Amino acid sequence: MKIVGVTACTIGIAHTYLAQQKLEDAAKAAGDEIKIETQGTIGVENALTQEEIDNADIAILAVDVKISGEERFKNHKVVKVSTEVAIKSPKKLIAKMHEIAGK
Repeated sequence: MKIVGVTACTIGIAHTYLAQQKLEDAAKAAGDEIKIETQGTIGVENALTQEEIDNADIAILAVDVKISGEERFKNHKVVKVSTEVAIKSPKKLIAKMHEIAGK
């Protein structure tokens, strides 16, 4: 399964990148391809292209704040959670995404 997503926390430092790492580790353990864009205090890193979003089976927004470019995901299956959920239960979250995507 192909997953794309964005992580962003209120401070834009630790939880943004911790959520990214947890999601990437859990997805790779499940055999998925994943790319996570971070929107932290230093700006957007690992930016997603519209093509990557269009080719993904599902998207995850692990965010605690309003993000830029959320409209890019409007025609896709999207799971939206807090960064805390992504950090504490990444494997459950990836399993739920498989259910939702039907894969």
